[in-house]
Amino acid sequence: MSVLIVGFMCSGKSHIGRLVAQRLGLPHLDTDRLVEAEVGPLLPWMRLHGEVAFRERESAVLSRVLEGPPAVVSTGGGTPCEGDAMDRMLRAGTVVYLDVPMDLLIERCARKGGDRPLLFGLQGDTLAERVRSLMERRAPVYRRAQMHVHAADAPDVLAERIAKALEPGYLDQVR
Repeated sequence: MSVLIVGFMCSGKSHIGRLVAQRLGLPHLDTDRLVEAEVGPLLPWMRLHGEVAFRERESAVLSRVLEGPPAVVSTGGGTPCEGDAMDRMLRAGTVVYLDVPMDLLIERCARKGGDRPLLFGLQGDTLAERVRSLMERRAPVYRRAQMHVHAADAPDVLAERIAKALEPGYLDQVR
């Protein structure tokens, strides 16, 4: 079974996903990078074709990933929120939600989220409001994940915690 990492933009899904994959001895896949391999850089592509076209590509990539061999999969921030994506992900493996406190999330988005198509060009209060608005819509979907991780710690610490929790029988012991 696969491990699917979900959470908001800039929550560390790609970095932590790579670290978890190393610890579990599984390949790491990143749905945004897989879409990018098909269409080129996401920002200009989305500006030309729009978010709906991106979500269609993203859904097709997710389907291929879920049908493939076990892997640690870092998803795009909106991936689980489209159509039946979260249902499919929950059936395909263990979904891990990286839950970053809002203040830290806004700080990260301000520092390194400027190239994200849904945040492009936003700063200050406008950026913070956009992050809060998107999170308000997405959080109920993220919370459906089987595993929630308070994600304010260093990536190595989080990856170790996730890998440990995924050991056979561990989740049954703590429930």
